[in-house]
Amino acid sequence: MRSSKSYMPQELPDIDMPHQIIANILGREDACSEDTYKDIIGAGPEMQHIFHLLSQVAAAQSTVLILGETGTGKELIARAIHSASPRWNRQMVKVNCATLPANLIESELFGHEKGSFTGATERRIGKFELANHGTLFLDEIGEMQPGLQVKLLRAIQEKEIERIGGKKTIKTDVRIIAATSRNLQKEVAEGQFRNDLFYRLNVFPIVLPPLRDRIEDIPLLAAHFIARFSRSAGKKNVRLSGAAMKQLMAYNWPGNVRELEHALERSILLMQGNVIQDIHLSSVQPVMEKKFRADEDYSRTLAEVEREYILGVLNKCGGKVFGPGGAAEILGLHVSTLNHRIRKLGIQKAHMYFLKKP
Repeated sequence: MRSSKSYMPQELPDIDMPHQIIANILGREDACSEDTYKDIIGAGPEMQHIFHLLSQVAAAQSTVLILGETGTGKELIARAIHSASPRWNRQMVKVNCATLPANLIESELFGHEKGSFTGATERRIGKFELANHGTLFLDEIGEMQPGLQVKLLRAIQEKEIERIGGKKTIKTDVRIIAATSRNLQKEVAEGQFRNDLFYRLNVFPIVLPPLRDRIEDIPLLAAHFIARFSRSAGKKNVRLSGAAMKQLMAYNWPGNVRELEHALERSILLMQGNVIQDIHLSSVQPVMEKKFRADEDYSRTLAEVEREYILGVLNKCGGKVFGPGGAAEILGLHVSTLNHRIRKLGIQKAHMYFLKKP
């Protein structure tokens, strides 16, 4: 039986958000106007903190290290920093340290002279030179081989490089933004990552929250992706059913925002009519993922675990707090006690709106 309640992108959600939260990171309309980041979606406390950090570091020249699980939007944040910086009208050059073979990444970063090695048939300008007076984004920096880490450290500290096979020192003015999904402190302790390079990169760390810790932003993100993919698929007035919204809110999202994006794109392509009745998720079920996290992840605080559990119970109850079958009854708590914990844990009414039964 189909849900009687559905959601259109323009209806999601009914939240009064400050302008800087929905803003454009792809460029400036006016170099003197307020920086905007409309492709970064988020209204909850975790993302508010990220926006605060961006406002502190964007205009500086400081090195930034972006940390977070895969799919949390590290490159998006890097582009936001570059676009809001004094270097906004210069290039942001990206190097993915995970995709380049170890024997090529040095040439990719620093360039090479003609004849410097077999296959070097012409001079090549490296990424450091291309990013001069701009920003160099080193994605997946944790994958870089230790031998090259020494040369990278020297290039950052001395602000100069040498092409492979070259004898000339080249001065560079490059702002470094690095990102990784690895635990670099653990890598340093295990001898896999140089501690001096880590300290040089870790000037201003930004830790991006996983989607499971910011579920209040799921309706906002869903609206954003539905609007985008319905246009590209040539479908109009695409709506999300109440049941589909509950799926989104209950799922654990191990692939974070990227997984949500792909799930909605897939669901729009497979939908019949203009209402998304079901979200086509990956084959790994949320229950299995939560069991894995319970077995393997002990990094969360007790408050985080409690918040997730209470939200899960509220989801099961369709947002009902008191009365027969309500969350208070299931949790064995007095209604006033549960309401106090909901407020203390930052569980907002916006969450419960989307968890209500249609």
